[in-house]
Amino acid sequence: MRVGVHVVNFGLPGGASAIAPTIAEVGRAAEEAGLDNLSVMDHYFQMEGMGLGDAPAPMLEAYTTLGFLAAHTRTVELQALVTGVTYRHPGLLAKVVTTLDVLSGGRAMLGIGAAWYEREHLGLGVPFPPLSERFELLEETLQIVLQMWSDDDGPYEGAHYRLAETICSPPPLTRPHPPIMIGGAGERKTLRLVAKYADACNLFARPDTGPDAVKAKLDVLAGHCGNEGTDVARIRKTILWAAPLDPTTAAGAADFAEQMKGYADIGIVEVHVMPFDDPVEFIRGLGRHVVPAIGRL
Repeated sequence: MRVGVHVVNFGLPGGASAIAPTIAEVGRAAEEAGLDNLSVMDHYFQMEGMGLGDAPAPMLEAYTTLGFLAAHTRTVELQALVTGVTYRHPGLLAKVVTTLDVLSGGRAMLGIGAAWYEREHLGLGVPFPPLSERFELLEETLQIVLQMWSDDDGPYEGAHYRLAETICSPPPLTRPHPPIMIGGAGERKTLRLVAKYADACNLFARPDTGPDAVKAKLDVLAGHCGNEGTDVARIRKTILWAAPLDPTTAAGAADFAEQMKGYADIGIVEVHVMPFDDPVEFIRGLGRHVVPAIGRL
């Protein structure tokens, strides 16, 4: 099983001046620990309910942060987990992810979802249409991104977006294109879009619900893949572990690995975990105790 770290807390001791050196050290620690993926939130404000200070707490712009991480890493995959479809025009989003892929040597992944955090949209004056429209925007965005990452640089005509030219030069280094991950577990729309357009899904996993809840979603995904003529085996099945984890002890790592065995058994190949305190020490603990155990699953 692959291991990724999802960085969620930028309220570090030392304030704003401590953020850049800490994030640089996160990149170095991730490589030393043997992590497969590094991700950051794509939000304007800190998420409410995370226990990290709510909206006024520090939050970095995702793709600037990923570009910074690209310069401090050499092997780890880089992505936002996940980009809200409302945050950037789809043509610009394709250029942003392409730029990350080129400058990182082919290590970018596009994580995307329908967006949900109304407060930050209202706060910064970003349009926040109803959920049904956001899903329409999401499908058109996926179509536009895939067209920009193809040999077709002609126009795109959708109900919401109209592009006269879908030029994307230079193209991504990753072939045929950077992998696309759709985050979310909605059975009627989200998982259908995964089956039709994506290379990976990301589902929430919690100790109180266990692998059975995730397996139910994977079964729905398999049904959509059958309808779309997609090979479900080609979709990277990932989870975000929505619970605290202490990777600094062998006992804590062994317990976590035992829980992950149940997810590996149902086809999950990658788990993303979140450091809520010191991200560098968290990652070092992963490298010492968790990555070796998880990697054997």
